[in-house]
Amino acid sequence: MLIKILTVVGLATFEVYAAIPAGFAFKLSPFLIFISSTIGGLIGVFMTAYLGKQIKHFLNKYRKVREVKKAPDGLVLKIWNKYGLIGLGFLGTMTVGAPISIGVGVGFNVPINKLVIWCCVGVITRCALFTSLGYFGMQLL
Repeated sequence: MLIKILTVVGLATFEVYAAIPAGFAFKLSPFLIFISSTIGGLIGVFMTAYLGKQIKHFLNKYRKVREVKKAPDGLVLKIWNKYGLIGLGFLGTMTVGAPISIGVGVGFNVPINKLVIWCCVGVITRCALFTSLGYFGMQLL
């Protein structure tokens, strides 16, 4: 049982979309799946925020300064301009996941502490939503 829970936590560290179905495949209770995937998701948020900052500093030491060309506005930049920090932290976590949202935030020089708060809110919401959807979906079968 402990191995199953740790597997769900480990999967949720990288992607909640894989952890919740794995929890149901292991026949864990929905409450246990929610708690395990939330803990794993929050570990992923904090690991990404800490390691992302360290990796950025490491790469900046060895990076040559080049002149920056103006790139056309991409989708991520449009979302950033429209929704800001909350959109990146909460909506980004709900759609593509917290590690990617934090990586984009580090690239945009967003204050990490505020981004981590919104990513944590997104992880908790996403785990609750998808665990309940999985539970009620399994009840239909």
